[in-house]
Amino acid sequence: MSSWPKAYDPKDVEDKWYSFWEEGGYFRADANSDKLPFTIVIPPPNVTGVLHMGHALVGTLEDILIRWKRMLGFEALWVPGTDHAGIATQTVVERHLLAQTGKRRKEFSRAEFLEHVWQWKEKSEKQILHQIRKLGCSCDWSRLRFTMDEQSNRAVRVCFKKMFDDGFIYRGDYLVNWDPIAQTALSDDEVEHEEIDSFLWHIRYPLASGEGFIEVATTRPETMLGDTAVAVHPSDLRYQNLIGQEIRQPLTHRLIPIIADPFVDPAFGTGAVKITPAHDFNDFEMGQRHNLPRINILTPDGRLNAETGPFAGLTIEEGRAAVVAALKKEGVLSKIDPHKLRIGLSYRSKAVIQPYLSKQWFVKMSAFKESLISAIKEGRVKLIPPHWEQTYYYWI
Repeated sequence: MSSWPKAYDPKDVEDKWYSFWEEGGYFRADANSDKLPFTIVIPPPNVTGVLHMGHALVGTLEDILIRWKRMLGFEALWVPGTDHAGIATQTVVERHLLAQTGKRRKEFSRAEFLEHVWQWKEKSEKQILHQIRKLGCSCDWSRLRFTMDEQSNRAVRVCFKKMFDDGFIYRGDYLVNWDPIAQTALSDDEVEHEEIDSFLWHIRYPLASGEGFIEVATTRPETMLGDTAVAVHPSDLRYQNLIGQEIRQPLTHRLIPIIADPFVDPAFGTGAVKITPAHDFNDFEMGQRHNLPRINILTPDGRLNAETGPFAGLTIEEGRAAVVAALKKEGVLSKIDPHKLRIGLSYRSKAVIQPYLSKQWFVKMSAFKESLISAIKEGRVKLIPPHWEQTYYYWI
């Protein structure tokens, strides 16, 4: 009779039994089973690196749940997989290559950089899947998926094509949170905010008639190169006689209208604001209401483009300094006041986010909205804990 060891040694136990379970097919789910189904799709870890304690916690809890359901007689399926996390992985690989070779992404050909990304993916994914097994997670490994594998790619393309043909997906120009370093659009929850010390620049826009001017206050003077209007509140008595008149943009000399819109805050600055629909989210909405043109003044890497004339090629910071200097030279910069400014930062690159006009794909939600809401309100789908219901409705 062999004696029990004094201390538990996982090396002697866990690898042996995990191999036994996996080889015996004990984690596999039968699609043709008559049992009640119970399914968990693993929150796919990003192939940006290896797993951390948060993954271990979630994996442990899900493994407990899936094993419990098997013991209760359910046909229990736990689907494993990994996520490409495209932009995040690109950033990690680019940082790695810079440290290893001193070269940035743009210095590689597309094919070369993609090869490095796939090499990173294979190495990271191998380590991640090893870690999941080491945790003892009872996944059905016969159903392992990667979000950019052949099956996933085909499923996405087929679904996209069907929704496009059915009129649920469309494309249009829209303002996005643009990361000029990663050169990609970010969702609102990928933008971090911080408050900085900045300024409020007061600029006089001369009336096209040559008699007088209207003074605006702005936190981003460089964007005036894309102005297509100046707006005031319709009830602001100071500007009633100016609504509908044209003014001359001081640096481009383009004629633009003075419009009235209730969104304007009469208490901010001078009560008159410049409208740049291609570079401000509120201005974009106002531009739609008043059918204003949109003039994009930025390149994807965050420099001023050819629309800005002599300022083309400058970075945003350089452009701001140059525009302010030009306004002073023209004699139309009346004053500069200290001002607290809230800016957005990319959580990936830490670049200052720029509102940027870009072609984007959209899903028309009107056909789905009521079904999605009723599924929760009628109890056909339950969110646990219930307080997430309000977040769910907000997303919809």
